Amino acid sequence: MNLNKNNFLNYSILIPYLILAGIGIVMVFSTTVPDQLQKGLNPYKLVINQTAFVLLSIIMIAVIYRLKLRALKNRKMIGIIMVILILSLIFCRIMPSSFALTAPVNGARGWIHIPGIGTVQPAEFAKVFIIWYLASVFSTKQEEIEKNDINEIFKGKTLTQKLFGGWRLPVVAILLVDLIMPDLGNTMIIGAVALVMIGASGISWRWYSGYSRLILSLMVIFLGFLFIVGGDIIPSFLPIAYINKRFEAFVNPFTDLANSGHQLANSYYAVVNGGWTGRGLGNSIQKNGFLPEAQTDFIFPIVVEELGIIGGIIILAILFFLISRMLIVGIKAKSVFNSLIMIGVSGLLLIQVFVNVGGAIGIIPETGVTFPFLSQGGSSFLVLSLGIAFALNISADEKRREVSELSNHYSSSVPNYEND
Repeated sequence: MNLNKNNFLNYSILIPYLILAGIGIVMVFSTTVPDQLQKGLNPYKLVINQTAFVLLSIIMIAVIYRLKLRALKNRKMIGIIMVILILSLIFCRIMPSSFALTAPVNGARGWIHIPGIGTVQPAEFAKVFIIWYLASVFSTKQEEIEKNDINEIFKGKTLTQKLFGGWRLPVVAILLVDLIMPDLGNTMIIGAVALVMIGASGISWRWYSGYSRLILSLMVIFLGFLFIVGGDIIPSFLPIAYINKRFEAFVNPFTDLANSGHQLANSYYAVVNGGWTGRGLGNSIQKNGFLPEAQTDFIFPIVVEELGIIGGIIILAILFFLISRMLIVGIKAKSVFNSLIMIGVSGLLLIQVFVNVGGAIGIIPETGVTFPFLSQGGSSFLVLSLGIAFALNISADEKRREVSELSNHYSSSVPNYEND
């Protein structure tokens, strides 16, 4: 029997990923060409860039897939990447607006401009790094967590030590620096992913279900409060006061169609225009200057306008199938590190879909988050592909481990499989 990793490639993860990547290239082409033509630019530039990032991501997946898992568990490498990531986030924030490499994009300071390539957003990489880092930490604390439960996660004599001590300090640092970019959308996702990882760390179900209900209740109360006050809740002197416009649009986008409600209202128009079957690929009205960021944050309404509600449901079904396959591998995994990575990546995708689609159709305030694998943006696609690479590597490791154990059980002639 051949236990080569190439024989254990999980096609139920790879094929949905490739389908979504292909649909993403088509939708980026559909949404960017009209805007590029209006600006007198090369109409194919953005779709060529997106295609290049897709190809680069596939190469990256092939390389990471062949790595032994002990390389992914290397704490020294994780520490080096952590320092680079935090310094990159600080670099983006502290450099002056006039500095070409970190010029703001739509008022936010989270991008590094690389000549000839485009922009790189360190906060996007923080999403997968948080999963990787916390999986590495929690997988080595299983005996302590089993003994001390949630006290092991938040241990310390003082409140400061409980919240900011030990492994929590890098997570808090990333969240705070990302928040003051300001980049509320990615900050929310990173925080939510961290909570998913804590919930999956081995703490008892009563704690996990308890804080989940608490967070859900607070969200419902907050959204209700927004409707009561009309959305204007953040003092104007704070750097994140711009969020008030998104809150006001969430409450009623049609009260200020020329300003705060412009995006959400046109997102609604796109969905209504599409109906059940859509206007046809390339025939969107709203992408022609009416709906800002149609190729990134609001690409899903354009998908519905062109491919219909049915088309949107099919794309969501493919994405949810991908998420469910990774989650199943994570639940069945015998390695704690493998399990945490798989649960974290599937949780990241699920959270990002909810935040993007929820903001685009008015379920939650819009936060400027891309739709996984479909939105135009190299950093976002590359980072989520990195999560897929981890998932494929871990899935193969678990399958190979299972086959090896079964083979050794039934036949002593099969060589022992050495765990990576």
